[in-house]
Amino acid sequence: MDALWVTLAMVLAGFAGWPVTALVFRLARTIDDKADADTRSARNAARPDDGDDPSADVTVDGEITVPAGPSKVEEAVPVTDQADTDQSGLPAPGKAGDGATATSTRILRGGAIIGILERLAVCLAILGGQPVAIAYVVAIKGLGRFAELKETPVAAERFIIGTLTSMFWAAGIAALAKVLFLS
Repeated sequence: MDALWVTLAMVLAGFAGWPVTALVFRLARTIDDKADADTRSARNAARPDDGDDPSADVTVDGEITVPAGPSKVEEAVPVTDQADTDQSGLPAPGKAGDGATATSTRILRGGAIIGILERLAVCLAILGGQPVAIAYVVAIKGLGRFAELKETPVAAERFIIGTLTSMFWAAGIAALAKVLFLS
């Protein structure tokens, strides 16, 4: 009977955690969008001439490049490929800057599969009485994503939110199963 409860806990932790994580991502996006809107409205009240910038209303999960130099730069210019930019970091002529459609770069590819494996490992570690193994899961995941996290702040934020949500979900399911059914 214990094998049934362990299997049920693993399935619930591994596969039912994805909608929970997606919900937390949506909540985080809503909070960020509200904060961005409040910041934009305060800035637009101070400078009404910049209120018609359509790019200010877009949240991009791609790479963001801010041109360097003495020019007035208060809004980031979203770009997706370094080939689409000139030396200053602005969109190159004939590229995304003058009406061409830019494709966004996917961040943290494979995150759904990695999340399932992470939740399964965390649940198994707790059910097996080896919670220290969770540190190995986090270390492996962090090392595997280090380059991407270092380059993209959006990726780092999603990584932290997703990892914590997945771990709390899996640990909660495993603890609940251990206390209620495996004692």
